[in-house]
This record gives sequence, structure tokens and C-alpha cells, in this order.
Amino acid sequence: MLTHLRSAFMMLLLMTLLTGIAYPLAITGVAQAFLPGAANGSMIVLDDKIIGSRLIGQAWTSDKYFWGRPSAAGDNGYNAQASSGSNLGPTSKSLMDRIKSRLEQLHQSIPDKLLPADAVTASGSGLDPDISPEFARQQVVRVAKARNLPEAQVLSLVDANTSWPVVGIFAERHVNVLLLNLALDGLNSSSNG
Repeated sequence: MLTHLRSAFMMLLLMTLLTGIAYPLAITGVAQAFLPGAANGSMIVLDDKIIGSRLIGQAWTSDKYFWGRPSAAGDNGYNAQASSGSNLGPTSKSLMDRIKSRLEQLHQSIPDKLLPADAVTASGSGLDPDISPEFARQQVVRVAKARNLPEAQVLSLVDANTSWPVVGIFAERHVNVLLLNLALDGLNSSSNG
């Protein structure tokens, strides 16, 4: 009996060291060596300050910026520590009220247009950093007017920041809102300076 216990304890200790310490350290080392940006959260740094991650959506409310998808993560949305969907089904009155409220808000700046689903519904995580190119294009007039820029210039920026599916099958076309808004700020600073 004692021999079996000792063998079991030694196996537990060996597997803990191997799978709980050695393997995670090796994988972390490989990731840091070959993909340091991705391994550290795909952070975007501007003027030595982290301003966000290309993987996590943010709340954008100013007319000078493109708006992202709504978020159900946390009380006020966009809380990475409370990442989850709303778990509200298509027959939920609460979900329909949220969608109607979002539609009313968006139709103030995007009148008489059929909005894509990502404009009014949160993603499964509540932190989706991307929007559809259609939703981005529908915001061009508002953003161009707020920044006093030609619509064609803002539209070309949307097109330049549209990502296409890998090999044409692994995703849909999308626009990362943070990267688009940073490009927009860069456009404004280069035209003002």
C-alpha cells in the first residue's frame, strides 16, 4: 500500500512540475520569442502609452469617431473583466428594448438607412473590436461632417482599414474600430500640421 502511495505521489509531483510549470514556461518563452505582440495582448502603444488592444472593443461616443458594436459586458459595457453576452433570446422584451433604443440613437445620425445587425446587437463576448464595412460606411457622413473632412477621404480610409478573410474563407470582411479611429486621428493631424 505504501509503495502505491509513494508511486502515486511521485507521479503527481512529476506531472505537476512537467505540465504545471515546465510546459507553460516553455510555451510562454516561445510565444515571447516569436510573437511578442500577440503574446502580450496585441496592445497598441501611442506616445509610450497603451491606448488599447486591437482585440478588445472600446466605447466611442463622439461624432468625430466611428462607433463600434454595442456591448453587454459589465454594467456600462466594454468591461473586459465581465466579458459575456447578455444571454437574452430573440423573444426577450429587454433585448428588443435595447435594440430599439440603439436604433433610435443611430437614426439620429444615420437617417433612413437599413442598419446591419452589428450596429444594434452585441457580440457573444460583448467586446468585439470590429464592425462590418457596411456599418462603417454608414457612419462616414457623420464623421466627415464632425471633422470637416471630405466624405470621399473618410470613405477611402474605411476602405483602407477593411480587413479581408484569410484565404477567403475564415472570417468576414471587417473593420477594426480602434485602428480606424487612430488612422482618422492621423489623417486629421497630418492635414492640420
